[in-house]
Amino acid sequence: MVFFTTLLETSRFQVENIKWAFVFYEDGLAVNVMYMVDDPKKRAVGFKLSEGMEVPKELEEKKFKFARQKSKLAGTIRGTFFVIKGEY
Repeated sequence: MVFFTTLLETSRFQVENIKWAFVFYEDGLAVNVMYMVDDPKKRAVGFKLSEGMEVPKELEEKKFKFARQKSKLAGTIRGTFFVIKGEY
């Protein structure tokens, strides 16, 4: 999937046996990928939209449902995730 907005920052790190990758975009979209080192079948992708942000057209077509959550640090965030199936 390609997003038509400017990439701001990326980050990768590992906590115990879980690897995380984050991508942050200029329009307020954040994408994260999580996968288990010892179980390659446990993988997921999450999309988070900053407060007031419209759902990007690239995600609108996939009909994701975004849930709202409140954070003292980040305000209101809408997010969704899905489990990755298959081999990548």
